[in-house]
Amino acid sequence: MSRTCDICGKHTVSGNTVSHAKNHRRRTWKPNLVKIKTEIGGTTVTLKICARCLKSDFVTKKV
Repeated sequence: MSRTCDICGKHTVSGNTVSHAKNHRRRTWKPNLVKIKTEIGGTTVTLKICARCLKSDFVTKKV
């Protein structure tokens, strides 16, 4: 399960890029993932979380 936020479950999404001439081609949108170390239950854990979850203070970074 790579490229997935461990908190909210945000993952890679696919779709089409549409030009002005209405030409369609496939592309992907990837989430802005950040690896952080945090403390959960007294143990240090490395999580991959999206920037929105980090900004919303769902997890506090270990200093």
